[in-house]
Amino acid sequence: MRNGGQTTVIKRLLERRIHETVTDQDTTATVAVMLRVLPPPRALLAVSADMRSIFEQGIGEETLEIAAVDADREALEELERDFRAIVVTDSLELIRRIRSRKLPRHPHILYITALDEPAEREAGLMAGANDCLGRRAGNRELHARIGTARRIAELEEVLRIALAENRKLSTTDDLTRVASRRFFSKHFPRETERAARYGRPLSLILCDIDYFKNVNDTLGHVGGDEVLKQFAGRLQEALRRGVDWVARIGGEEFAIVLPETAYEQALGVARRLRARIADREFEAQGCNLNVTASFGLCSVQRALIAECKTADRMLRVADAALYRSKNTGRNRVTATLLPERSSKTSPQAPPAQPPRASP
Repeated sequence: MRNGGQTTVIKRLLERRIHETVTDQDTTATVAVMLRVLPPPRALLAVSADMRSIFEQGIGEETLEIAAVDADREALEELERDFRAIVVTDSLELIRRIRSRKLPRHPHILYITALDEPAEREAGLMAGANDCLGRRAGNRELHARIGTARRIAELEEVLRIALAENRKLSTTDDLTRVASRRFFSKHFPRETERAARYGRPLSLILCDIDYFKNVNDTLGHVGGDEVLKQFAGRLQEALRRGVDWVARIGGEEFAIVLPETAYEQALGVARRLRARIADREFEAQGCNLNVTASFGLCSVQRALIAECKTADRMLRVADAALYRSKNTGRNRVTATLLPERSSKTSPQAPPAQPPRASP
């Protein structure tokens, strides 16, 4: 499919989807709000001087935000520097050059023909234009064509925003801004596969805020949310940026993934995190309060490719270590080192190293 046809396809898909879900009040209301609050689409005007005056006079700022250029080169530079959703031009060469560029997004192009004849319209569409308008067209047709271009640009923008928000919501916990449970479930197994591929160690820490129900009962859910946000922030501050990562996997339970981190080093990280939580008061609803957390660590020195369930095994062992911490006094770290094993070569693999608990 030519790039020039993408906007038309997207428009048809969106309009069909909206029509099919017209009984879904939430969906249609959301789309309506998004369309209403969007600013006017930004357009690039690259036409001869006499046509420019017609467009600038006939199209108000409330319809399109227009920037005019004098040459094809300026138009291309403007598009690469500052994307414009709509391009109005009478240059076939400019259309071809736009469509040949690998732009992150492609504009809706309205081609102005010198003569409103089939051959000229065909030439414009073959070059990559989305729509054509005769040079001598009246104001009503001009406004109709511009209105169509605006609707397509707005629908594309709504789709782009919706897709970006959907990706963000599916990978990021909305409250704490760390990774979501869904992200953890998808990417932690990939971390174990990577560790196996390169023969590297990997560590997983699970932690749970102690007596969090008391926080909610005392300060309400708003206060509890403030504590959760601060808690997640303290975890992230103590980790290697761009390497280690945190995910919220339950109400007050978090997972910390430490790639290429061996057992003793990971144990040191867990102890520092425990102290970082316990040694400084939290602030919520105008109150200062002490918060502690319990930690469970599982490390593997070298994951084996033959062991296909390493992620599940590490999660179970870390979870058991976490509950050992909670059942033996809370505000402590329990750590377990898994032995190297292969289900194919070592059916009677040795047990994991006995857990080490420390305050």
